[in-house]
Amino acid sequence: MRLSSLSICILCSLLLFALTCTGDDTSNTDKPPPFAVDMPAYLLPVDGLDFDYYTKSCPGMEGIIYNKVKELFANDNSYGASLIRLFFHDCAVRGCDASILLDQPETSEKYAGVSRTLRGFEFINEIKAELEKHCPKTVSCADILSAVARDTTTSVGGPYWQVKYGRKDGRISLAKEAEAIPMGRESITELIQYFQSMGLSAVDLVILFGAHTIGYSSCSSIHYRLYNYQRPGNCDPTIDPQYANFLTRYCQDPTKKIHLDPTTPTLFDSVYYQNLQKNMGLLEAEQKLIVDSRTGPLVRSLANQPDLFYMQFRAAMVKLSKTLVLTKDEGEVRLNCSAVN
Repeated sequence: MRLSSLSICILCSLLLFALTCTGDDTSNTDKPPPFAVDMPAYLLPVDGLDFDYYTKSCPGMEGIIYNKVKELFANDNSYGASLIRLFFHDCAVRGCDASILLDQPETSEKYAGVSRTLRGFEFINEIKAELEKHCPKTVSCADILSAVARDTTTSVGGPYWQVKYGRKDGRISLAKEAEAIPMGRESITELIQYFQSMGLSAVDLVILFGAHTIGYSSCSSIHYRLYNYQRPGNCDPTIDPQYANFLTRYCQDPTKKIHLDPTTPTLFDSVYYQNLQKNMGLLEAEQKLIVDSRTGPLVRSLANQPDLFYMQFRAAMVKLSKTLVLTKDEGEVRLNCSAVN
């Protein structure tokens, strides 16, 4: 029987774990174990978060959210990428504290330039209103966003994961802080540094870019690549010629929307990474992933291993959901997701 490299790594980890657990612990309590196995960061517990957080206080919470997501997608399945993106934008500024939802005209994150194409705010408010009927003053908006991101992912064909709850809502939301969120023109070094500031790795960076397997961008976001790349009238030479020809014809109107994945735009799959191998990345930053030595090997692996993408996307989303969370008395449970109490 031939084992994949991933299987070998898992077996080695289990062996090392077993070795740390054997032997007579009572003979010398100060003696360190012969081997140490580091727990993956996304599996480490966060004080205050628990799978059973709402088991007694709001037992129907997950069912209510799931049904609302199901109802939304029955009417408009284009919300998939939007709700995942809304969750990322929340966690990317001050952590997963629902600060993106605060509606403070001109000053909150919602009004930053990078947020102008976000949508789904009204849907989150609908869920919150429904939960308030069943469990008043109990479920935080931050936890709602985390559950919606999971249920949205499964609704579009992505993986399922369990969500730990107990996040509290933040009271501060500043547009100027949101302006630091990457927009698709950054270098790989800048992207890695930004993700590291969130407690995420270069692997997480590549995996979370994979959310672009669904959804749209605007032609305005790539206009410079098509018509003014480094000099007027020039097209980015790294774009596949046939794809560039299509884009230059289609995107003459910068207000048009365009699929991030030109091949299978409605399927949650790893074909997105195959597009990068063919120089068919829509955004300049994502196309750089394939050529940078820190990210290219993983892109190539994901392109050929759909199951690996599913497994890693699940892990990256769990890790993202724990970014700088507020728990216990560090925040509040808003009564309205758009405003502090």
